[in-house]
Amino acid sequence: MNTKLQLSKIIYGSAFVLMWTTFDSSSQVFANGLEIGASLPTSGLISAEQSVTGTITDETGQPLPGATVQIKGTVNGTVTDLDGKFSIEVGEDAILQISYVGYILQEISVNGKSIIDVQLQPDATQLDELVVIGYGTQKRSDVTGAISSVKSEDFNRGVITNPVDLLQGKMAGVNITSTSGEPGANQNVIIRGIGSLRSGTQPLYVLDGFLLDNSGTGVASNPLNFLNPNDIASIDVLKDASATALYGSRASNGVVVITTKKGKMGSSQVNFSAGASWSKMAKQIDVFGADEFREQVVAVGGNLEDFGGNTNWQEELTQVGFSQDYSLSMSGANTERFSYFASLGYQEQEGILKNSDLKRYSGKLNVNQKAFDGRMNIDYNLTAAYTENLRPVITGTISDMLGLNPTIPAFTDGEPTLLNTNALNPIKRYDLYSDDAANNRILGTISPSFEIFDGLTYKLNLGVDYSNTNRYVQYKPYTEVINESNVSDGTLDELISSNTNSLVENTLTYNWNNYKHNFTVLAGHSYQTFLDQFRGTSYRGFAANNIEPRYQDHNSTSEFPTTVNASATRNELQSFFGRLNYVYADKYLFTATFRADGSSKFGENNKYGYFPSFALGWNLSKEAFMANSVFNNLKVRASWGQTGNQEIPSKITKASYSEDRLATGSGSLNTYPIDTDGTTLDSYPYGIVFTRLANPNLQWEVSTQIDFGIDFALRDYRLTGTLDYFNKVSSNILLEVVPADPVQPTSTFWDNIDNMEIHNSGVELTLNYASKETKSFSYEIGGNITFIQNEVRDSPYAVLTTGAAQGAGQTGATINGYINNQPIGAFYMLEFDGIGEDGLNRFVDINNDGQILDNDRSVVGSAIPKVIYGFNTNFRFDNFDLGLNFNGAAGNKIYNHTTMSLFTKAQLSRSNNTTDFAVQFPEESFNNSNTVSTRFLESGSFFRLNNATLGYNVNPTSFGMGNTFQNIRLSVTGQNLFVITDYSGFDPEVNTGSTSAGIQTFGIDRFTYPRARTFTINLNVTF
Repeated sequence: MNTKLQLSKIIYGSAFVLMWTTFDSSSQVFANGLEIGASLPTSGLISAEQSVTGTITDETGQPLPGATVQIKGTVNGTVTDLDGKFSIEVGEDAILQISYVGYILQEISVNGKSIIDVQLQPDATQLDELVVIGYGTQKRSDVTGAISSVKSEDFNRGVITNPVDLLQGKMAGVNITSTSGEPGANQNVIIRGIGSLRSGTQPLYVLDGFLLDNSGTGVASNPLNFLNPNDIASIDVLKDASATALYGSRASNGVVVITTKKGKMGSSQVNFSAGASWSKMAKQIDVFGADEFREQVVAVGGNLEDFGGNTNWQEELTQVGFSQDYSLSMSGANTERFSYFASLGYQEQEGILKNSDLKRYSGKLNVNQKAFDGRMNIDYNLTAAYTENLRPVITGTISDMLGLNPTIPAFTDGEPTLLNTNALNPIKRYDLYSDDAANNRILGTISPSFEIFDGLTYKLNLGVDYSNTNRYVQYKPYTEVINESNVSDGTLDELISSNTNSLVENTLTYNWNNYKHNFTVLAGHSYQTFLDQFRGTSYRGFAANNIEPRYQDHNSTSEFPTTVNASATRNELQSFFGRLNYVYADKYLFTATFRADGSSKFGENNKYGYFPSFALGWNLSKEAFMANSVFNNLKVRASWGQTGNQEIPSKITKASYSEDRLATGSGSLNTYPIDTDGTTLDSYPYGIVFTRLANPNLQWEVSTQIDFGIDFALRDYRLTGTLDYFNKVSSNILLEVVPADPVQPTSTFWDNIDNMEIHNSGVELTLNYASKETKSFSYEIGGNITFIQNEVRDSPYAVLTTGAAQGAGQTGATINGYINNQPIGAFYMLEFDGIGEDGLNRFVDINNDGQILDNDRSVVGSAIPKVIYGFNTNFRFDNFDLGLNFNGAAGNKIYNHTTMSLFTKAQLSRSNNTTDFAVQFPEESFNNSNTVSTRFLESGSFFRLNNATLGYNVNPTSFGMGNTFQNIRLSVTGQNLFVITDYSGFDPEVNTGSTSAGIQTFGIDRFTYPRARTFTINLNVTF
């Protein structure tokens, strides 16, 4: 038996037993609910003259709970109970329609019979699920590319603001990490490794056929936070080039296809869910308590400043965050021609730092209308969201909670204690500082299609994604603080951003098949425009009248002049694409795709990039010689293809100039005086200088990938799995470089790095096992693991810095980067060898020349894991269910910049708090420098219980509410319940998300927002 069929008996059976409504097409009102095994009230169309009972079973004779038994031509029907039994009142000449997901519908004439037993037969077309591919869907058995899919019932639960969090740990080859624990924080999504210097790791996101833009929206949090996870039906991740090449220039990092929920025939329903959550900092850093602090400062010979208090600043500056989530949706279809899904949602996530909050008000409407006997089909999708994001000073707050003297009382006379240096108490900062952004976003698409003749369909896809953000970053003036002028004077930065992304696509699809041959040909044209606008205004100097600066009048003065900066960028992308899918005898599969992308970002000589792919598949299990094998399904596939990258700044291929002249009495002369004896600025007229050189020959960055995969199923489809090997090579690397010749009109220019390549190769394995089903107990176990190796080859640079140190005396020192013949994100630094007799750092002399210089730095690890894995289990016992999701990584390092900046002996000697890291070497001198070295490099390996949900499905009939409710579900979810790791920071699954010269940083933890442990109580009711 197919494993999907096995799972459907539990999932759909229990759902239909507890949920049943109908939508009357004539009155368009919802019918009352239905008790299990009881019939719906008659509508008057057919007289109830006799009772019919029976049992519905599958092809093996096992009962099918939740099968639908409906009187043909009416809305009257029932569902089978847990034993597959039903009872219904019908007329003598009635016809019963019996249906169940994954089985062929059967029609049975009553003809006066009182007992009717029916055995349903599997419907192979339904059991072979459809997978979303580029510009369409395809049967899973016909897929030749590497595609992973997760349905809504398998999503991670709990407080979810970003859709990709739903997938964490669920897919092989997909590494998802948060940049911090902040509500709505950005995510690093790495699909099969990092293949570009400039484009970061973000894949292309496609929402209901609309290609999103990954550019920022002006909100500091993730730009995908406008989506309500409760509206999402499934997420498909396209990983290899065969699957992604149809998206061409933006698919080099993979493609994430998000499909939202639609209305379905026979399942009209109203669903309401409500959740409440509590979050607390999962781990505190073990800094010294007040008593131990006093002892340690004295012990190291420091200057103890004792203010008599006993303050745990980590507790004072954090809170128990309360979150709430409400969602109401309606869906259904009153005829085969019309279906709908509509929802409203509200979510508020409160962070564990005070003044840290994310609110989202969302609305969703999906409508489908058919006409002309089904030949015309119109899809209308509308997503709207209003998001408010409040943020604290993260870096300063984390630094204070770890480094402030614990003997300072948090409050004096009920007010936050003013620090002895007249510096700002971080508790008071919460009252003075705010970073408040409000974003309005609306995405609407309309997609009419028309079947011109049998098999040939034309489709038009029109869409607009508009986002507007007003962000205010301000300090209310606080005159008691004298050594922080921005605080004493008050400041305001007003930032206004708007983004418009419009899309027009035309496609023609032709399907033709006979007994053995099946052709699908797609041809299309796409035109997409992007307009990003920004305006920022900075003010300083406000009255201390307890009114927020953004609501005060303000005039520019000579002491505090107002500054304004603004920009607007428009880009265009035009594409031509096509795909051929051919299947012979359901055994032999061939796919070919081609896309030509033209981008306004490139010059005239290389405006277009061309991206082909080819794939082959062989359904071995359908061969005669496999008839008696242990495999229920066995398919092998291979693919080759290319994708591109155009994520570079706009207009960099065009020359740019600016006016310039000597602005002071000293410095370089950019222009010459008319009067050679001139001594004033007026004697130096404005001159024209280059700011950017033209480069019309700049080429597209290209990723070439091969993939070999095996899909298999055994033990009557209960054990299924996928094994893939991939090799991805990125070439024509785009980079802003410094000219070798120092005499150049500009300091840098953009170029393709000759011969340089970035290699990613690995193996992915996914296994899932589903138990035999019983009425009372079943379980599923699944897991995935990915082994990945990456390497930079033929780089002409000693090191391309991706991560550098920050802070006094540290700024600019390389931490990691791209190094020839080394892994991506390689940590490149001195190797710490303890403390010398002089009390200073001792480092390994790599080249044995007797001195420690830059050439003694070496590669000491990588920020990118060599292994990522996930493990999940689901147990069902009667009405209870328990789901556990684990994830982990191994083989990577983390540079603990927080430790380097704060936990030093010098800091402790100045009465700043530290951990025992600062006193591990008694002989260390106060004057020892915190040089970038392996002293601060730690293992990033971890194993986490990421998500656990215990649920109970209440039977409404047990308390007489069967006519009102279809289903009631209560659940409790825990997130980040435990993590096993050697990392000493807040959390090993973290990255500051910064960039260095436009290149994304990996594996550096610098004052990162701590991660929370969260518990959620959720109620879901279906009417």
